[in-house]
Amino acid sequence: MDRRSFLRTALGGTALSIAALSEANAEIYRHLKELDQMYPAQQSPDGVYWNEVKNQFMMEEGLTMMNNGTVGPIPKTVLNEFIRWTRVQAENPYNVYNYLPTRTDEVRTKIASFIGASLDEVAIVRNTTEGINFVASGLDLNEGDDIVMSNLEHPSGINPWRLKAKRHKVNIIEFPLGCPAKDVDTIVESFKKVVTPRTKVLMISHTCFITGLISPIKELSEEAHKRGILVLGDSAHGIGMLNLNLNATGIDFWASSPYKWLGALPDRGVFYVKKESQERLWPTVVSGGWDGANIGARKFDRLSQQLDALTLALGEAIEFNKIIGKERIARRILTLGSYLRTELAKIPKVKLHVNDDPYMSAGLTAFSMQGVNMDYVVNYIREKYDIVIRTIGSNQAGTAGIRVSTNIYVTMEDINKLLEGIRELASKA
Repeated sequence: MDRRSFLRTALGGTALSIAALSEANAEIYRHLKELDQMYPAQQSPDGVYWNEVKNQFMMEEGLTMMNNGTVGPIPKTVLNEFIRWTRVQAENPYNVYNYLPTRTDEVRTKIASFIGASLDEVAIVRNTTEGINFVASGLDLNEGDDIVMSNLEHPSGINPWRLKAKRHKVNIIEFPLGCPAKDVDTIVESFKKVVTPRTKVLMISHTCFITGLISPIKELSEEAHKRGILVLGDSAHGIGMLNLNLNATGIDFWASSPYKWLGALPDRGVFYVKKESQERLWPTVVSGGWDGANIGARKFDRLSQQLDALTLALGEAIEFNKIIGKERIARRILTLGSYLRTELAKIPKVKLHVNDDPYMSAGLTAFSMQGVNMDYVVNYIREKYDIVIRTIGSNQAGTAGIRVSTNIYVTMEDINKLLEGIRELASKA
């Protein structure tokens, strides 16, 4: 075979494989829609529909990932989309700057619809940490201004403000959330007690990584805005776990990591900036076009050349979730989480770190066990059941415990296996 014939054959095969990836995704979606019509009432807990949803995730045989709160498995459709567009980029670098970037706003539109925002309020960043840093770096604050945050923030929520404090001599003021938090009014009153005329920003975990609390960002935003205070939400776990409508919350800034609950790949995150708050925030990284007319939140993701396949894979993760339905997903995650918390509460020596109020909880559940080493629990559950959970918190803060994530691919059988192991260890403590 001469070189020209070889290249024609190779390129033809590659083109076929790209088309095959697209058709494979279409077939998966057709199948899920057919099952949805056959089992329309099967919302939760388990059954044929949800078993098939679980089959669409790329996980090892036998492995149950109940720590997608750190990083989650990827649906087949998302991996197919990533491979598809990486191949396009590899085969024709011209597309890297001529075609692929034009698809970004399509993904941005999908994100906006999925989180309850407008197109001009969405920036595509790398992760939650980057979004939080953009706010801490981009706000004009004066020496002596106060930043208020809870005592249960993630290091990525605390440290950007510690850097701001060192450089610009602002103050960081904490208020307690509780472990578990009692109720919405208690959280709001705790925040109000530390507010002064110097308070400029409220930094709050929308989805608290230590306990599993879903903070009342709507009520907190209302109270903060009465006093002219801006609100930033760390919602690393929010997208894919909650039925979001950010415009309805009134929050000013919000960042999330779709590679946890949504099924996207790492290195792509979502950063929301409310229209009315955009002029308050300077971009941290700029390139061409950052100051263009009507650019909106796009000015916060001007990072020049990137791997567009990751962005398009994020768009595919949203498609996968939309096929199932974000309300249906949120309901299933809440049902699974509530079942786990209800059963854990019955086990002697177990203390829940999250309130089971459906307004204040969802798919993250943290708990501790009296007289049992938390690392031992995690290792025991992995070795006996091939279920991945993790330790969380600290003894010093009184938050040391175990955290379990119950995403849509988790079954009641999985949860019951976990509970069996917890009961056995508690009985021996």
